[in-house]
Amino acid sequence: MTAAARDGEGKRDPGLQPERTRLAWRRTTLSATVVALLAVRQALHSGATPAALVAMALCAVAWLGFLAVAHRRVLRLGVARPEPLAPGGALLTALCTVSLAVFAAAMLF
Repeated sequence: MTAAARDGEGKRDPGLQPERTRLAWRRTTLSATVVALLAVRQALHSGATPAALVAMALCAVAWLGFLAVAHRRVLRLGVARPEPLAPGGALLTALCTVSLAVFAAAMLF
């Protein structure tokens, strides 16, 4: 066994894990898009009060933030050894997801 093989520095078969991760990001982005669209639908069908319009705008901003992080992450997963998600990206993803859920739920009341 060579030293490169022992250290794991040889060529790596990326396998299916990056592909599964990429698909998971795409599914989550699709879910966030559905939530944002349902929020817009709810705002428009409930009479479009000023509070509903503000919540709808905040949903759109949260969705765009999540979309930006997800797109950047999917692009970076295209290499054989993708870098881990940066802590800032993970925090932004979590904040966008939670805020999207909170703003969409606020539109129901």
